[in-house]
Amino acid sequence: MTCDYIELANSGAQQLKPYEPGKPIEELERELGLTDIVKLASNENPLGPSHKALHALKHLHELHLYPDGAGFSLKAALAEKLGVQTNQLTLGNGSNDVLDLIARAYLQPGDEAIFSEYAFAVYPLVTLACNARPVAVPSNLYGHDLAAMAEAVTERTRVIFVANPNNPTGTWFNAHALDEFLSRIPERVIVVLDEAYFEYVEESHYPNGVDRLQKYPNLVVTRTFSKIHGLAGLRIGYGVCNPQIADVLNRVRQPFNVNTPAMVAAEAALSDDDHIENSRSENTSGLVQIAEGLQKLHLEQIPSVANFIAFDCGRDAMPVYQGLLREGVIVRPLGGYGMPNFLRVTVGTSRENERFLAALKKVLADG
Repeated sequence: MTCDYIELANSGAQQLKPYEPGKPIEELERELGLTDIVKLASNENPLGPSHKALHALKHLHELHLYPDGAGFSLKAALAEKLGVQTNQLTLGNGSNDVLDLIARAYLQPGDEAIFSEYAFAVYPLVTLACNARPVAVPSNLYGHDLAAMAEAVTERTRVIFVANPNNPTGTWFNAHALDEFLSRIPERVIVVLDEAYFEYVEESHYPNGVDRLQKYPNLVVTRTFSKIHGLAGLRIGYGVCNPQIADVLNRVRQPFNVNTPAMVAAEAALSDDDHIENSRSENTSGLVQIAEGLQKLHLEQIPSVANFIAFDCGRDAMPVYQGLLREGVIVRPLGGYGMPNFLRVTVGTSRENERFLAALKKVLADG
């Protein structure tokens, strides 16, 4: 082969490294021959999907037909639930897809996109893929320094990504901080408020981004059905924004980017308040269980309001991660986020959390 196809790619793509998801159960089975495995790596809902969603999927019979490219039924349900108009909505193959649509629609070579240090890995990925310049602003106690992010805006800034709560740290900012930040950002800059873990938060001063759309026309709120709704395998999320921005995103969006089973299940899940409340309650008690267990092991942790906790191993975390794998427990190392001493553990069921804590105690004792 005489042609270097990496060199032919745009300079942004050349800088990218493929996103590394949490290790699948099947991969660990192949590697170590284990059969009793607990996966707490990818912030999935341990209760699974809504029974309403599963019931709806059983009645699908027309999979030979293309999906409704406009997502009419799901958009109508979302509009009613959120108190918005259907022309403010963009559906995506997971909320990651919506993040990519925003980047492709509003970033060009030479433009800048701002995000926080220790923020979701997809933000720099979609920025570089557009050959734009990523600007990572140093964090404040592993969370967003919103004041510093506002100060980082230049004439080249086109998009700002903020996550509330933040992944992978679980940190959050309150309504006052968000409003003060938004008031400082020029309308020409698109602010993306990633609320993937919105439904898990029980803090009284936690802001609802959708409530701010009328005041801030440059705001885009993204959410997902992958987390509390338990539909990660179907890949469906959405963005809410002013109709002009939604129009642009729907121009960039690929035809049929969301499949029929995903839309049917999402619409059913949206109405299952009991499942949402049970999932939130299970998560709240699980956060306490894991936090107390980590304290007993004298491990520092980042306080979280999401469905995971990042904790400091006090040393290189990879040997601890590998030790947990040998015990049949999959968590997430955070070296790729610039946090080489940290692991992130998803909140599971009470039994799964106890399994993780027992395995961690053993691994730490073994050195």
